[in-house]
Amino acid sequence: MKSFFKYVLATVTGIVLSFVLLLIVGLLVIGGLIGSLSADKETVVPNNAVLYIDLKQNITERTLPDPFGELDIPGFESARSIGLNDILARIEAAKTDDRIKGIYLELSMVSASFATLQEIRDALIDFRESGKFILAYSDGYSQRAYYLASTADKVYVNPEGVLDFRGLASQTMFLKGALDKLGIEAQVVKVGTFKSAVEPFTLDKMSDANREQVTSFLGSIYDHFLLQIGGSRRLSVDSLRAIADGYLVRTADDAVTYGLADAKKYKDELLTELKDSLGIDQDKQVNAVSIVKYRPVSKSAGSVSRDRIAIVYAVGDIVMGEGGDELIGADRISRELRKVRRDDKVKAVVFRINSPGGSALASDIIWREVDLLRKEKPVIVSMGDVAASGGYYIAAAADSIFAQPNTITGSIGVFGIIPNMKRLMNDKLGITFDGVKTGQYADFLNNMDRPLTAEERQILQLEINRIYDTFLQRVADGRKLTKAQVDSIGQGRVWSGSQALQIGLVDRLGSLDDAVAAAAQKAGLGDYRIVTYPAVKRPFESLLGVSTDRISAWVSRRELGDYYDYY
Repeated sequence: MKSFFKYVLATVTGIVLSFVLLLIVGLLVIGGLIGSLSADKETVVPNNAVLYIDLKQNITERTLPDPFGELDIPGFESARSIGLNDILARIEAAKTDDRIKGIYLELSMVSASFATLQEIRDALIDFRESGKFILAYSDGYSQRAYYLASTADKVYVNPEGVLDFRGLASQTMFLKGALDKLGIEAQVVKVGTFKSAVEPFTLDKMSDANREQVTSFLGSIYDHFLLQIGGSRRLSVDSLRAIADGYLVRTADDAVTYGLADAKKYKDELLTELKDSLGIDQDKQVNAVSIVKYRPVSKSAGSVSRDRIAIVYAVGDIVMGEGGDELIGADRISRELRKVRRDDKVKAVVFRINSPGGSALASDIIWREVDLLRKEKPVIVSMGDVAASGGYYIAAAADSIFAQPNTITGSIGVFGIIPNMKRLMNDKLGITFDGVKTGQYADFLNNMDRPLTAEERQILQLEINRIYDTFLQRVADGRKLTKAQVDSIGQGRVWSGSQALQIGLVDRLGSLDDAVAAAAQKAGLGDYRIVTYPAVKRPFESLLGVSTDRISAWVSRRELGDYYDYY
């Protein structure tokens, strides 16, 4: 009898606990659904307001849904993000929103790369040209934050704050010494004098070729950085360069003295000026709406045009399979490209690429679909922060390629890297391997406990050479160049967008909106709707419909952020 009650009690307890757990999960799901539904509604904006922009969030290409973003539950805080698409759309909407009189930028650290910042900067300049004001304030500006802040009518800094202005630098961490200590040899096979992605595993410092290319493209980006700031602040490039080279701006006083800031102000003084700009009493609160919360109704949503321009987003490393919202899966992106090709309502396509590359095979699969699409409809590529290696491969077949001056592109080259862990296994860990095989190459690439033989290395080199030759041909065909011409600007060399324009790898410098306008013109469209692909997956949709390894990857990426790639 005691056993009977023990089992009954255990069963009841299990049922109750399961019910409670399901109830909690259900409430969270419902909260997420409510947040998702409310995300599409227009925000209530008070009259005589300012749009508040701080950009502390992670900036992605498109806003990724966060079902917990609207929930204020201790222990459930998430690293919020906002898409570049929404930032630009909301600044554009605020320009013509009579309720919004200006923008208040409160910037400190901004993590986005320069091509993304360029798009935001251009949107801010366009907003300011509408006649509305922009005020910028910070306790301390990073260089990227100041790149945006310099667009403001007035730039203010806390009297005890700082404004960082020292020039740009690029640093690489080299792992060869650590690998040597561990007994791991990185066996590299590559084509491309400048293909430097493998150098951290094989060298303890930059090669001469890598130093040359980084000096070149970083200098190009820096020149543009100075030119843009100089234009906004009415300072010469030479004077800005001298300020940075001499590290002359270290305090708020320095920033004002050298013209990078207009005045030193405490926050209360800034708010006083802001109220004066809005024409409200000093005892009243400033009406402000955050760019994260500001959700105006999309203008394109009301369009009745049947004609459409599709924006296909390809973001992240290029891999085989499905990929995800921040991972370019060959199957998924190819399927989306086929979808827009077969859709009669889609008259032109903008292929938005933000990728450092990845699998050569996956890149070629996507390239094929772009090539087929281009034969039926105009295809315009818009490059984001980076479209290099495989990222350029999938762009090469387009009718036209747009990049920002500070986009990183090129890197037309191929490499393979195979670790040899023989010393680690044998000498460090005392682990040995033995086995049998039916042929000379039966265990080729199947184990890492021995070095490659000369014959195996030759096989790999021939395969890398073949892939590189195909890469050259794809670019030559798409850019109307000879293979020799492509090889002369290839060899794995990285270029800035400005440099890529000069050597023929891109056609125009411009934004995503510029690419859309070019697509509309090429298709002969006056009125059209914008549609985006692939559809962004809701987190719960992704979690409940995939395997445990993808769930693990999703959780890891959310937790580790920028460190996920190292993980």
